[in-house]
Amino acid sequence: MIDLEVPHRLAPLLEQARGMAEEVFRPISRKYDLAEHEYPRELDLLSAVIDGISRSGVGERAGAAASTRATPEDEPTGHKVQGVGSGRNERPGGATRNGANLSSALSILETCRGDVGLTLSIPRQGLGNAAIAAVANEEQKARYGNRWAAMAITEPDAGSDSGAIQTTATRDGDDYVLNGEKIYVTAGERAELVVVWATLDRSLGKQAIKPFVVERSNPGMKLVRLEHKLGIRSSDTAAFHLDNCRVPARDLLGDPEIRIEGGFGGAMQTFDNTRPLVAAMACGLARGCLDTATELLAAEGVVVHWDRPAQVHSAAAARLIQMEADYEAALLLTMRAAWMADNGRPNSMEASMAKAKAGRTCVQIALSCVELCGATGYGERELLEKWARDSKILDIFEGTQQIQLLIVARRLLGLSSSELK
Repeated sequence: MIDLEVPHRLAPLLEQARGMAEEVFRPISRKYDLAEHEYPRELDLLSAVIDGISRSGVGERAGAAASTRATPEDEPTGHKVQGVGSGRNERPGGATRNGANLSSALSILETCRGDVGLTLSIPRQGLGNAAIAAVANEEQKARYGNRWAAMAITEPDAGSDSGAIQTTATRDGDDYVLNGEKIYVTAGERAELVVVWATLDRSLGKQAIKPFVVERSNPGMKLVRLEHKLGIRSSDTAAFHLDNCRVPARDLLGDPEIRIEGGFGGAMQTFDNTRPLVAAMACGLARGCLDTATELLAAEGVVVHWDRPAQVHSAAAARLIQMEADYEAALLLTMRAAWMADNGRPNSMEASMAKAKAGRTCVQIALSCVELCGATGYGERELLEKWARDSKILDIFEGTQQIQLLIVARRLLGLSSSELK
């Protein structure tokens, strides 16, 4: 039997995240949208609160830093699934796990109802932290666990095709020497660490690409610029030049060996964990837009009667019904992908499905809400116009819409990246 309700034990965590969105993020959202690149000092206290929640065990280390992959051998929790699942997905002994991935996705959804850029700016909750949680060994996790990490993948000549990375990592004694360029690094200036993806041997293609943890203070990694952006302006986006950047060999995440079979796939588990988180961000922003637009339209007499079919409603109300349906579809795909990661199940296709659906739905909902609310939606009195600007990045970063659909097609057809480009 499938239970699609949010797990009851996560209710306190989600209530706190919802409070952050409404009481902390929304009041300062416009301020830091206008003051681009200025660090939101209010987040220092917020990160301390999140750390406290994590240590208490209430949130199972909720947040990007907690996202990791369970294995089938992990000890089951003894709880029947209360999130997303079915009998065929049960763990040994008939139990399933609602763990850090699901709690992280749901808590991020709530904070993004307030502001996506501010969510991305919370210390120690960067996408680099999720990468460390996904592929680092236990010693590395312990060493980096309390530090803020950004993630550097994209290059001028390697966008969504991570396999085309040109940044090199050459072994030199006890170090690796990194050379190359990285662009669009979220939280790159503010973070303490940057997870840099580089190739050990360009001739070997994807299998030679590995992630390295680089200290932000490393003199070989030079900040080139901060980007001016359409949206998420409260989050800094950096470009770096790596010039003979020396990194200790122990800071290579995961397996240092180049494995022809499955080597790159193992490293790419990072995306199987982070894409559901980005999908959750998109769901959160879409939820904020829908709630605000519904309230504004209700004040003007446009009310949805959920017990009646769409065709008997006004055009505006019928459109709200359609957007709610699209939102629910995106949400369930997101929860499923996160739940699968918690239960050690391969979720590459499901993670891409969630990211593709949620990213596209978020953009469509945000723009439609602006349109439905007219001048109020387009002006700065409400946050709808800002959310519309913020929405587009959620359909782009962590792999564009087109890349996600390509991944889904490969999985469905059983083809490799070389067979279906």
